[in-house]
Amino acid sequence: MSKPIVAIVGRPNVGKSTMFNMLAGEQISIVKDTPGVTRDRIYAEVEWLNWQFTLIDTGGIEPDTKNLMLKHMREQAEIAITTADVIMFVVDVKQGLVDADFKVADMLRKSHKPVVLVVNKVDSFEKLMPDVYEFYNLGIGDPHPISGLSKLGLGDMLDEVVSYFDQSNMEEEEDERPRVAIIGKPNVGKSSIINKIVGEDRVIVSDIAGTTRDAIDTSVTYNDKEYVFIDTAGLRRKSRIKEEIERYSIIRTVTAVERCDVAVLMIDAEEGVTEQDAKIAGIAHDKGKGIIIAVNKWDAIEKDDKTIYKYSNKVREILSFMPYAEILFISAKTGQRIPKLFDTLDVVIENHALRVATGVLNEILAEAVAMQQPPSDKGKRLKIFYMTQVSVKPPTFVIFVNDKKLMHFSYTRYIENKVREAFGFAGTPLKFIIRERKDK
Repeated sequence: MSKPIVAIVGRPNVGKSTMFNMLAGEQISIVKDTPGVTRDRIYAEVEWLNWQFTLIDTGGIEPDTKNLMLKHMREQAEIAITTADVIMFVVDVKQGLVDADFKVADMLRKSHKPVVLVVNKVDSFEKLMPDVYEFYNLGIGDPHPISGLSKLGLGDMLDEVVSYFDQSNMEEEEDERPRVAIIGKPNVGKSSIINKIVGEDRVIVSDIAGTTRDAIDTSVTYNDKEYVFIDTAGLRRKSRIKEEIERYSIIRTVTAVERCDVAVLMIDAEEGVTEQDAKIAGIAHDKGKGIIIAVNKWDAIEKDDKTIYKYSNKVREILSFMPYAEILFISAKTGQRIPKLFDTLDVVIENHALRVATGVLNEILAEAVAMQQPPSDKGKRLKIFYMTQVSVKPPTFVIFVNDKKLMHFSYTRYIENKVREAFGFAGTPLKFIIRERKDK
């Protein structure tokens, strides 16, 4: 089941980012840092009352602005609202109720999504509660007073947010078809590949970076097998603010990756693999999805007998955190290697859901330990008792040891390599959990 998505929206300077950082901080939530996404992270994994959800921070909404940057932020907030399950609408008790708040409230009402109204900067509940009541005038439900800075009122607010989750994504759970998200920077050919596969122009495609309207699910039958392709749309129109485009194309990536089994990362062969590609790949890696790297526009590259080899090395170097990912060289324009894409998808889907019997795992473990002795520290040696697989998508293993501190990550990686040698697991990350158990 995909995690619910919660978007924080509101006018600029009402304290959205403070609240986001507060919720993404270790005090309340479990946060995993994705390779390359830490600098300007606009999403975080948050845990509250046994619920895990993805929190998205949006730029401030200025409903009537002519300023290109603010207009752009408004569009991004609209994307976040469209993709979220619950919306946290943040207002500022110090500024009071302003016209723009009413306009944002109207926008949220039209979305028909559950909205939690959050009144921020309430540093003293006793003094400021009369000012909080003013926000009932928005007609969008009970205001929840909080202080992002002083960490007041966050518990009640989060209780309200998670109360809307139970029905989230229930319909998708019953759908057994493998879900494939096509991810990548704007203008690398994400929509073109889906058009080529479907054989009709189901998705609007043009040469301007980011002209796809919204994320579109396309059902595809290939060799009597059904797949659902999720297209992570770019932005609505070309903008001079390139960094902002890239920053916010991540919102759509997060939401699509959340719902998929396998992510196909598309890279532009002419442009080469970039840091932004690494950020986008990092999201899929971090969420434990199966991954295929598709280098598109391969027909436009001049080649010799070493081109593929050199290009693969470059991709592996920049995406070094995911050596398990499969690489394909394709052309959305000519349809080159699209059958190979489906073959690879089937392999990755199977590996992502592969279970290995405990007996077989422990034979591999015993052999690995015999070949390379576990590490020791100050005369105490690591003992590994046994290993078992606890879940799939991604395959997750628990290793029981005498002392967690002795289990160095390099030894965990050595065991992972041995498991991969035996079972392949191409295209899927593996997760290892180390647990302590005392000697009997």
